[in-house]
Amino acid sequence: MTAFPARIVHRTIQRDWRMVYDFASRPENMPLWASGLAAGLTRDGDDWIADGGPVGNVRVRFAPPNDFGVIDHTVTMPDGLRVESALRVVPNGDGAEVMFTLLRQSGMDDEAFASDAAHIARDLDSLAKLMEEKEYPR
Repeated sequence: MTAFPARIVHRTIQRDWRMVYDFASRPENMPLWASGLAAGLTRDGDDWIADGGPVGNVRVRFAPPNDFGVIDHTVTMPDGLRVESALRVVPNGDGAEVMFTLLRQSGMDDEAFASDAAHIARDLDSLAKLMEEKEYPR
């Protein structure tokens, strides 16, 4: 069994955690803050299809709605590789902490791992900005 190196990328958001979860957990809202999904998601049964750019379309399956702030999802690449992504929203005082656990995939070099972490950080910054506006989108 192999355990991958991990990095947790997180942001504090000054908005009730349930509001953050409600917004962030909706796949149709993700193109507003998750730049890798900027082209949008199309529903396909229990899954969602995203344009994976040069690699082609990817299949995404999200955790069902829940009371625990879990937005985990599995991304299946066109070649069949499955990437498990853990995304959580938890209470932090009157606000929220949003955490993404990035796993370093086999064959990924230091530069690619750091680039992925920076990309996730930018996305979480975008989510925070959206949520902290006076009237956040629903």
